[in-house]
Amino acid sequence: MIDKQEITKQEIVLDNQLSETKPPSEGKYLRRIFVYGALSAVLIAIIYFTLPKTVLSLTSLFEYATIVALVIFLFVLLFRYFSILVMAYLYINQYTFKNDNKFAPFVSIIVPVYNEEKVVKGSVESLLKLNYSNYEIIVVNDGSTDATGAVAQDLVGYQDGRFGKVKVSLINKPNGGKSRALNAGIKYSKAEIVLCMDGDSQLNEDSLVLAVKHFANPAIGAVAGNVKVMNRKKFFTDLQALEYIEGLNMARSAQSFLRLVNIIPGPIGLFRKQAIEQAGLYSPDTFAEDADMTLKILSAGWKIYYEPNAISYTEAPVTLQQLLKQRYRWTRGIIQSIRKHKKVMLNPTINIGDTFVLWMMFYEALIWPVMNIATNISFIIAAVAFGFTQLIFFWWAGLALLDLLTALYCVAVEKEEIRLVFYAIIYRMFFILIIDICKVMSLVEEFIGIKMTWGKLERVGTVKA
Repeated sequence: MIDKQEITKQEIVLDNQLSETKPPSEGKYLRRIFVYGALSAVLIAIIYFTLPKTVLSLTSLFEYATIVALVIFLFVLLFRYFSILVMAYLYINQYTFKNDNKFAPFVSIIVPVYNEEKVVKGSVESLLKLNYSNYEIIVVNDGSTDATGAVAQDLVGYQDGRFGKVKVSLINKPNGGKSRALNAGIKYSKAEIVLCMDGDSQLNEDSLVLAVKHFANPAIGAVAGNVKVMNRKKFFTDLQALEYIEGLNMARSAQSFLRLVNIIPGPIGLFRKQAIEQAGLYSPDTFAEDADMTLKILSAGWKIYYEPNAISYTEAPVTLQQLLKQRYRWTRGIIQSIRKHKKVMLNPTINIGDTFVLWMMFYEALIWPVMNIATNISFIIAAVAFGFTQLIFFWWAGLALLDLLTALYCVAVEKEEIRLVFYAIIYRMFFILIIDICKVMSLVEEFIGIKMTWGKLERVGTVKA
C-alpha cells in the first residue's frame, strides 16, 4: 500500500471539502424534466387557446415556414448522418491490424476507485489476463467509505498474469474526485504509456496490445478505446448498448479518420505520458475531465486515434433516474470544457484541429438537442393545426427506418447482437428525445449557474473476473 506524500495540505483541505458535498437525490432529474415539460406544455396551450380564430385561419405563412424548417432539419439530419457514416466506413475500410510484437513499451494501468467494493476485485483480476507482457496495475483509492480499500489491499503485490508476474500497487488518498485520483496514479507511474480506466470497467484481453501499437507513430498522443455496455438484457441498458455502438463508436470512427477524436472515454483511454504531462494532467474544474483532457492534448498539437478493437465493458445505468443523472453531468461537463477552451474555438490560428473539434462539440451539445426538440414540437403543433396529422406517422417511420439501417450497419461492423437493431424503432423518438431534453435542461442550468455535485452511480457488481 502506498500513501502518496506529494499531496499538499491545500489539496487535502479541498478534497475533504469536496467529499462533504451531498450527492443529488435520486429523483430530482425526473422531477426537473417533468417541471420543464409541464411548463412548456402550459406555454404552448396558452399560445394556442389565446390566439383569435381569425389569426389561426390566416396562418399560411406559419404553415409554409414550418414546412421549410422541417425540410432544413431533415437536410441537416441526413447530412450529419451520412457524413459520419461515410467517414466511419472509410476509416474501418482502411483499418488494418499489424503487430510484430517489437513495439511493446511499459504500460501503467491506472484504476481510480471510489466506493467500488463490488467491482474492484473483478476489474483488477480481469486485467491480469491481458494479452500483454509489460505492464503494471495501479489502483487509486479515492477516499472510499466502504470496503474498497480493504478489497484492493488484498490484491497488492505481484500477481500471476498471463505472461508472468504483474505488479499491483495501491495508492490511498483523501477523496478529491476522479481527476485527482488519476493524477496521483500518473505521478506514481514510471511508464511511457498510461492507460486510464474506470473502476467498474473490464478490458478485453487484447485491448492493450491493440491500442499500444498506435503509439509507434510519434505524432499520436492518445488512443481512445471502444466502450460497450456489459449489463444488458434490460430496457434502458439495451438502449444504451445501441447508443454506444451507433451514437458514440460510429462517431469516433469518423473522427479517427481525421485523427481528431473529440472525447477519450473514461472506461478506456491510453495516453503517451509526455502528452498528458504537457497538457498539465487532469483538471478538477469541469465535470467532464475526459473531454477537457482530450481538448488539451489536441491543443498541444498531438493526434488522437480510435482503436475499435480495444474494448472496455462498463456498467450502464439501469434506471431512468440514474441515466439522467449521468447524462446531466456529462452535458454540463462538456459545456464547461467548451467554455474553458473558447479561446481556441474563436481563434482557429491557435490550432485548427482543436477549433474544428470544439465546434463539433458545441453543435452536438448545444445546437442539435435544441433543434431536435423544437422540430418535434413544431411538427406536432403544425400537424394538429393544419390537419395533416397522418404525416406524424410517416415522420416517425422515416426516422425509424434511417436508424434501423444505421443500427444494422453498426451492429454488422462491430459483430454485435442483432437483437439490438430492433431497439432502433424507438431509439430516436423515445430514447434520444429524453436524452436531448436532459441536455437542454443541463444547458439552461449551466448558463444560469445552478450548482451541481458529481454524484455516484450505484453499482450492481456486473464485473466478473
